[in-house]
Amino acid sequence: MAVHNGEALLAKKIDHLLHLDYPNVREIIVVSDGSTDNSDKILRRFEEPRLKPIILQEHSGKAVALNAGIAAASGDLLLFVDIRPEIAPGAIAQLVSNFTDSSVGCVTGELLLKQDGHDGTSAAVSGLYWRYEQWIRMCESRWDSPVGVYGGFYMIRRELATAFPAGTILDDMLQPLAIIRKGFRAVIDERACVYDIWPKRVSGEFHRKVRTLAGNFQLFCLAPWVFAQGRVVFQLISHKVLRLIVPYMLVLLLISSFALSREFVAFAIAAAVQIMFWVMAAIGLRHEVPWLHRGTSPAAALLMLNAAAVVGLYRFLFTKGPLWKIWESQQVEDGNAPKRKAAEA
Repeated sequence: MAVHNGEALLAKKIDHLLHLDYPNVREIIVVSDGSTDNSDKILRRFEEPRLKPIILQEHSGKAVALNAGIAAASGDLLLFVDIRPEIAPGAIAQLVSNFTDSSVGCVTGELLLKQDGHDGTSAAVSGLYWRYEQWIRMCESRWDSPVGVYGGFYMIRRELATAFPAGTILDDMLQPLAIIRKGFRAVIDERACVYDIWPKRVSGEFHRKVRTLAGNFQLFCLAPWVFAQGRVVFQLISHKVLRLIVPYMLVLLLISSFALSREFVAFAIAAAVQIMFWVMAAIGLRHEVPWLHRGTSPAAALLMLNAAAVVGLYRFLFTKGPLWKIWESQQVEDGNAPKRKAAEA
């Protein structure tokens, strides 16, 4: 687990990891990535032989922290976790069971998102959108392998681990794709559950998606070999590449509908419907109207996700310095935990 300034959640998370119901956890490696709060003190406070803290003096990003953890690991299987998610009973044993198949090199579980006080747009993203995303990944897993896994809970064979290029944002895409490249499969086991909560406000969710989508552009530049994998290249292009051009296609659709509306009534109707949809989406972003909630929230989520793709490209092209610095993680409120910038994990 990599963590940066995670003092509000770190002690609770370590206690959670120390009391997992899987008996064969050899070691728990927590890498503090240049933390400036009390994270390092919390790590040193635990007197537990299985806990192996690694303290990095400089904040270098999650990829560097994970590389340090991988280098220090001695177990046959490596489980990558984030600081927020709660691992359900039996989930780790369920992940491990998949490795009886010698063709499997990477396994992830099913992420179940909690919704507590979310605004309409954020609830739509962590509800309708995430269910659709999970369905796509499950279809990819049944066919061959998903091209990405949930980065907060996935397991790999240690001998297949790939060191991440410094600054990599999407370790949860690069690692499974590298394993697939070696001839193994990545799979999803929906019986292995983990619980998490995403940002409650649309602004936080927008920032999270900008980081993720900028990471897609970065990955394609860092690892162009991902497009040479015949087994999953269709999934990669249809799932990850085409989604990045959707906002531009939507604009082209609206412009072409307007251009043809003078000659064809059907295109005039299409243009009017599109305008009404985007107006409804804009209303959903700014206001939660009770009787329009079910319609405006999904539309607002679509607008937000496509706007994030455009901003993600801009950030990728024009961010000075390491791209991972665009992420200023906002801690999800946890009981009486103080509100602060917290864990990048």
